[in-house]
Amino acid sequence: MEKMLNINGNLAIQQGERRVITIPANEKTEPVILRVAAYCRVSTASDEQLNSYAAQNRYYTDMIAAHSDWKLVDVYADEGISGTSAEKRDDFQRLMADCRRGLIDRVLTKSISRFARNTKDCLEAIRELRAIGVSVAFEKENIDTAVMSSEMITAVMASLAQKESESIGSNMRWSYQKRMESGEFNTCKAPYGFRLEGNRLVIEKTEADIVRKIYTWYLSGMSRKEIAEVLRQNQAPTRADVAEWKSSTVYYILSNERYGGNALLAKWLTTDTFPHKKTRNHGEKPKYYVEGSNPSIIEPETFEKAQALSKRRRVSRQESHTDHFLHRKIVCGCCGATYRRRKPRNIEIWTCNSRYENSNACDMPSVSTEAIEDAFCRLYYKLKHHGEPILSKMISTYLEVKSRRMLWSLEVIELNKRIADLTNQNQLLTMLKQQGLVDSDLFISRSNAISEQLRKAKQEKNRIMETSGDNTVRQTQELIDDLSAGPDFIAAFDGDLFDILVGRVIVEDAEHISFQMKNGLRLNERIERMKR
Repeated sequence: MEKMLNINGNLAIQQGERRVITIPANEKTEPVILRVAAYCRVSTASDEQLNSYAAQNRYYTDMIAAHSDWKLVDVYADEGISGTSAEKRDDFQRLMADCRRGLIDRVLTKSISRFARNTKDCLEAIRELRAIGVSVAFEKENIDTAVMSSEMITAVMASLAQKESESIGSNMRWSYQKRMESGEFNTCKAPYGFRLEGNRLVIEKTEADIVRKIYTWYLSGMSRKEIAEVLRQNQAPTRADVAEWKSSTVYYILSNERYGGNALLAKWLTTDTFPHKKTRNHGEKPKYYVEGSNPSIIEPETFEKAQALSKRRRVSRQESHTDHFLHRKIVCGCCGATYRRRKPRNIEIWTCNSRYENSNACDMPSVSTEAIEDAFCRLYYKLKHHGEPILSKMISTYLEVKSRRMLWSLEVIELNKRIADLTNQNQLLTMLKQQGLVDSDLFISRSNAISEQLRKAKQEKNRIMETSGDNTVRQTQELIDDLSAGPDFIAAFDGDLFDILVGRVIVEDAEHISFQMKNGLRLNERIERMKR
């Protein structure tokens, strides 16, 4: 073996006809750049808290810019909302989506209570992020999930944060109760016809005139359905959270004691455990009746007359043909004809009109009112206790299908281009800030302007996506809301509840009927076969 230097000065080994060249290692390595994002949240929409949000935004932007091996992805922030549920936080969901897309390596946040106040949500998010290689650093607790043993610490801290949130919620509910007992509490939300100024309800003239008309029409003999139809035809204004006038909306106004100048407080109660849910207070907790709590839109005597009339109508509903809760609501599943009411042998039954006119025209059997009422009570219990996940899934599936269809519309494509352009502008501005080419005041001013334009573009896109097509999503959500507002169970048939939830009844055969809900969903129920 013979050693020699080659022409490049490297050591070469000559071994017969084979020559081996040793290439020295290059000790210089490229620095690893971490893509870092920050998440911050404030708990209320007050000016003071919004200023806190702006401060957090600046704080994390400067912190990330100070590290040469960090690259800012974005500062994700949710403003003025409750932190007890991750579903309510749009930017938190956007953060998680960007992490799943592989855009982020590390997330910075102030504390566990800012990140999540629910142990389940917190751990699920951290475990998912760790699985895809994203670490989370909690500044206050000095916890970094990049360390293997941090997850146990995170579980403990998240549990403490949840207990803290539960304690705050419990204190707030106790405070509300004490204020109700003393008569200091009025309301958090103004009913239709009022506006909230400070802690006082003041009358809103235009809406108050409509409320007076509703009471006048009702006492003159019009039904709630007829009143809602008149209001729709005349395009009477509604609140922003109400799509259109309907029977249940009129019922709310006719039964709300606020319009007579009084208040019944604690009609609803909030559960103590996560996730918080609102349910009707059926006597589980005290209620408080406050006389003269607010200005009256109608005279108290008029309100009492309306309550008395509503009660009489409920009692006499079974005796009146046209006011019967099933009038023109039962449809033959065979020929499509409506059913008519009869009372042979003092038993109320419904018969297909075609069969009634000609017994050979249709074979569909008759059905009793009692059978329909019993079937509705069973159906209501199933929907109340098991229906919300199904209806929510129906909404998400429908939205997914509609979203795919709508994403190809020219208007949405243009908005997507604008959203992408604004997002790129924001990222460029952040990069310039990191390089010291933009001062803080200009950065904040321009960033806020871009964020506002981005918010409006997204809002317009959502409006198009939500308003296009039919009303299935809105009607399904209304169905969920109506079920949520209803009792846990009904010991006897409730005509008002039936009227709010059910569009029509389809007789399928001698032992089955279908309830078509207000959103078009058809649900089958078994009934007892009528004896001939």
